[in-house]
Amino acid sequence: MKRNILTVLCIGAVLAAQPAIAQVTQTRDQILFYTQNWTGPRFPDGRPRLPDDLLKRALDVSIEDVWDFLRSKGYDNQYENGWKALHIDKPFAGRAVTTQYLPMRPDMAEAMKAEGQREGRTNLSDNGWPISVLQTGDVWVVDGYGKIVDGTIIGSNLGNAVATKEGPGGGFVFDAGIRDEAENREIPGFNGFYRGEDPSAWQQMQLVSINAPIHIGRATVLPGDLILAKPQGVIVIPAWLAEDAISNSEFTGLMDAYNFELNRTGANGTTYEGGWDEAKYDGLAKWVGQHPDRLKMSRAEFDKLLAEHKARIRKR
Repeated sequence: MKRNILTVLCIGAVLAAQPAIAQVTQTRDQILFYTQNWTGPRFPDGRPRLPDDLLKRALDVSIEDVWDFLRSKGYDNQYENGWKALHIDKPFAGRAVTTQYLPMRPDMAEAMKAEGQREGRTNLSDNGWPISVLQTGDVWVVDGYGKIVDGTIIGSNLGNAVATKEGPGGGFVFDAGIRDEAENREIPGFNGFYRGEDPSAWQQMQLVSINAPIHIGRATVLPGDLILAKPQGVIVIPAWLAEDAISNSEFTGLMDAYNFELNRTGANGTTYEGGWDEAKYDGLAKWVGQHPDRLKMSRAEFDKLLAEHKARIRKR
């Protein structure tokens, strides 16, 4: 027994003597912990891998409809507005890669520099580290605590690097600033939301995490969340709810389109936005059959949602 205790103490002393290794980039287990409701495929680092077709479908839904769906599920803190944009009229969507910065401290900066050297990084300026994580279909989301002057996360060189990693249709959401705004606008297929533009270079900011939970304004973001950026703002859709959020929003959009037509033809009478009974839902189903190009989800998914809405009517 004494020998076993001595062995444990020796091992503990050796481990205690080892240098601490920073965990700026979250481990797979940490990402799995925060995203445990997601049951689909994942990237090797653990980040949820939403289907590419869902990213495309997201571009056509209304932020208001997604917001309504998320609120119905208890997700009240998923939207933020007040952004500037490279191309405000061009929506983009993708899987979140998250990054957090804090005002720099010399001791933290030294620790980060040492970690970069241990990892063999040729670029010890840590505002470029998250770019190596980006993949096609990603959106780089940064909590830069709203800093604009000396808070320019990218200029045109890093902007080109981000665009190359994410591919056409990629983008970024920075609660911080950018520089070289005009040059970044010229990058083909690239877009981004940010708080402001300034000619100053990024400085006195300290990277503290990659792919950890962050916030941008009042919205909480986890790695792998579906980011949808449209002219009115950014909505953050939890990965595990993304399929349902988009399908339900598409269904609401179809209801609206059908209702608009009824209003135009006078078929709604004075019931301009309500009156949804079983007969009206049957009319919607017939109208969708006549306009198959409007259906982005599968017909089976539409029929399922239709049945759920009709069931609610019966309960009332």
